[in-house]
Amino acid sequence: MMGNKSSRAWFGVFCALPATVMFLTFIVYPTIQVFRMSLYKWGGLSPKKTFIGFQNFQKLFNDLKFIKAFQNTILLVVLVTIITLFFAVVFAAILSNEKIKGQNFFRIIFYIPNILSIVVISGIFSAIYDPTKGLLNSILSIFRGDAAPILWLGDKHLVNYALVGALVWQAIGYYMVMYMASMANIPASFYEAADLDGAGKLKQFFAVTLPLIWNNIRTTLTFFIISTINLSFLLVQTMTSGGPNGASEVALSYMYKQAYTNSSYGYGMAIGVMIFTFSFALSAIVSAITKRDILEY
Repeated sequence: MMGNKSSRAWFGVFCALPATVMFLTFIVYPTIQVFRMSLYKWGGLSPKKTFIGFQNFQKLFNDLKFIKAFQNTILLVVLVTIITLFFAVVFAAILSNEKIKGQNFFRIIFYIPNILSIVVISGIFSAIYDPTKGLLNSILSIFRGDAAPILWLGDKHLVNYALVGALVWQAIGYYMVMYMASMANIPASFYEAADLDGAGKLKQFFAVTLPLIWNNIRTTLTFFIISTINLSFLLVQTMTSGGPNGASEVALSYMYKQAYTNSSYGYGMAIGVMIFTFSFALSAIVSAITKRDILEY
């Protein structure tokens, strides 16, 4: 018996070893390096590195361009999370109704944006937002007549909201499918009992559906935060390059420019540390705020 237990233990160690090595090599070590290099002044290519302590962070808090980029990141995280969560839950609840025909068709249609490359999505929305031939302005011209076209990506007051539209469109289908899977596991008897008690569809949604999928929603909120921060960088790089005049710059795109364009690698890593800390802290806060007793069924 002891020999069998020892063999199983060693077998488990050997199975976990490759994943552990890869995790340490590609996740832990690079993260430590980011924190370490944030304390240096370094161009990224030259062999000369100068230890400057927390001077990069002091510079960070006085950098108005970084503050603006960080504000844009927060705006995108908040708006994309709220809008995507709302529509994903609503569409999931609607499509989970067995009386609706073509459920699988709608699932596929909604999920397609999630499998598209962010470059393709940026191309689609760049065409939609085109001021002269874009679909959005063409539709609005019916009501606006000959008024000047709206510069969705060229107006500093509108560009971030245009990015929100693209990010929401990309994400809704993925989270909708996740919520539908959770809703499918809710016993029909719960709805039958609520129906007998006189609860309407809306009351059933808030009293039965929402509480029973709440744990899944809590988990996806962390996904919202991380994915929005990452995808906003890719979308900005391919759609606006931070323009007009830095109005759509986000924290990651600003970090990229500092580290790899302006030869301020140490300063860029300091920005990376701030983004890492912000993401971790925000995820922890959201998790704590939304915590509640898990309902079992």
